[in-house]
Amino acid sequence: MISIFDNAGLEVLRKRLKLDPHVIRRLRSRYCRTFEGADLALESVPETVRRAVADELSFLELTQVDVRHSEADGATKLLFTTGRGDAVESVILRIQTGRSSLCVSSQTGCAGGCLFCATGQLKGVRNLTSAEMLDQVVGAGELLRSEGRRLRNVVFMGMGEPFHNEDNLYGALEQLRDPGGFHLSERHLLVSTMGIPEGMRKLSRRFPRIGLAVSLHSVRQDIRDELMPLTRQWPLPELRAAIVERNALHDQPVMIEVLMLAGVTDTPADCEALKGWLTGLQVHVNLIPFNAPPGAKNAPRFRDMPLRASTPGRIAEILAELKVAGFKATRRHSLGSDIQAACGQLAEENIMLT
Repeated sequence: MISIFDNAGLEVLRKRLKLDPHVIRRLRSRYCRTFEGADLALESVPETVRRAVADELSFLELTQVDVRHSEADGATKLLFTTGRGDAVESVILRIQTGRSSLCVSSQTGCAGGCLFCATGQLKGVRNLTSAEMLDQVVGAGELLRSEGRRLRNVVFMGMGEPFHNEDNLYGALEQLRDPGGFHLSERHLLVSTMGIPEGMRKLSRRFPRIGLAVSLHSVRQDIRDELMPLTRQWPLPELRAAIVERNALHDQPVMIEVLMLAGVTDTPADCEALKGWLTGLQVHVNLIPFNAPPGAKNAPRFRDMPLRASTPGRIAEILAELKVAGFKATRRHSLGSDIQAACGQLAEENIMLT
């Protein structure tokens, strides 16, 4: 079978069936850009060869098994399974301004093992293929189309560390920005990483206009190492150097994500250290409220104390301090916590399936 996302395979099929190039372009446009579904997209193919094309094309590698809508905000969680039975979750975010974004997963779990993230506690992490990543986009696009909405942003912020799956990540990004594919603006694509410098450099050189977000959380090395064990192999000076290199390639700010944990990342000393570390960098700081992982009998612990969310008041104080210091800064309004779809919560459905 030839994947609908396989440009080279589609060209071989087109030549063999002697199809006009416009037929394949229209087929792909209806499926990947306007999200009309496989059946309607195939109507672009002449009836005489439609069955032959349908028999040779593979439109989906993931099976969508559930859709859960938040009763509190504009989030929807999509649950898929792979051919091997692995669970994959992605999240649609409907912003009040009318824009719609999708958090895509690049793996079935994450090897990061971050204390605050339920996904990092899953076992049996597997890389998703480019087609499996793009299937999530198609599923979200079709749902939003049925609501009269349009998918505007695709962010790789779901399950997994994208730079642990570089080749498939780059294949998906190529399709998402391809005028013959999804044709999304590069400024509406973003990759989030725990902070792998070499991956950041490769992305910046190959896709300098695609957004980059870094899960920094703390600029105190000992704190960061305990919160994010895997990042011990990439010291903070090396991470900062990669951000400097990124800034030199493009004037788009790097998003710096800081999880607000009471007494761990929100103290006055943390705020002062953060401002010093960021000085001279072109960044946009995003303060993220902590969402307790789903299904946990006890809250994750840091140095024998449970992790707790910073108060809204403390987050507001840090936000104001950053702005006074001249930094672009915002507070993330996490959506979907009632359906375990907020940042750090993508694991409940996987636990249920296992």
